[in-house]
Amino acid sequence: MTEEPFEQNPKLPLVIVNPKSASGSTRENWAATASELRTHFGPYSAAFTKGPGDAVAIAERAAREGRRFIIACGGDGTINEVANGIISSGAETELGILPSGTGGDFRRSINIPNDPREAARALRDGSSKRIDVGKVTFFDNTGVEVSRYFLNVASVGLAASIIDRVKGSKVFDWLPTKHLRGQANFAASTLREIADLEPFILRVRVDDGEESNVQSVNFCVANARYFGGGMMIAPDAKLTDGLLDIVNIGAISPAKVVAKGITLYRGTHLGLDEVDHRLARKIEVSSFESDAEIRLETDGELPGRLPAVFEAVPDALLVRVANKS
Repeated sequence: MTEEPFEQNPKLPLVIVNPKSASGSTRENWAATASELRTHFGPYSAAFTKGPGDAVAIAERAAREGRRFIIACGGDGTINEVANGIISSGAETELGILPSGTGGDFRRSINIPNDPREAARALRDGSSKRIDVGKVTFFDNTGVEVSRYFLNVASVGLAASIIDRVKGSKVFDWLPTKHLRGQANFAASTLREIADLEPFILRVRVDDGEESNVQSVNFCVANARYFGGGMMIAPDAKLTDGLLDIVNIGAISPAKVVAKGITLYRGTHLGLDEVDHRLARKIEVSSFESDAEIRLETDGELPGRLPAVFEAVPDALLVRVANKS
């Protein structure tokens, strides 16, 4: 899996590849994907990540050096890193998506096909569109206050617990994650976390208003509509309205979560009594219990914990979107 060093071709689009995405199948299928991309998109350079944060650094450096089109090849975590690198560079660089992950939530919002051939054509023939992003300031896993951008959804509660289990060593005590891949791992982890579901209390301040206590099992701040591998958590979210959608799932029983789970995929859950929805430009969230550690999830990754401040950043990123047929 070798490609010409991207520094030698500064005028070509750059593809940043996460070979570990999709449980390693991106590495296994790269030769075929690269062929489809050359045939149906055109010439490009490629760079490969080796670990967390690499895509941010590669994208930021490439954008600063004049690269005008950078394509993220991987899942939503890889896309998030590339977007963060581009935005941090301050350059007028466009983001493209070549899906190769298990979630594929952001590609759904911009109509990029999952098939490599069709995705390559969409990258070639698509349109440029400026979109909003979310910005969250929080404490990372070492206790340092940091900020990062997100394209899809940031949340605390059930989703973060599921992702923690997916990325951990075991889904159940008797079933190591190595025996499950992709969506099967996610589904099994979801069932396990739902079984242990308990509501918690958050302190929430919206648009510098009065602070209120909010009961929750999952508190989401959405820039786009999807998370969790196709769940339409924020069906009304728009990428160009300058606002973030707050979707809070309050005290709901595990049995009702299972019974109404399909509503998350259909986007009809906003009608449930336990679900609240509103729009905002800024949301401050902290734990009601000062000594409680509540983990934060952003675009499927677990970068840190509360307290956190979420802000809408209008027109922050130029993205290649598929033209609707």
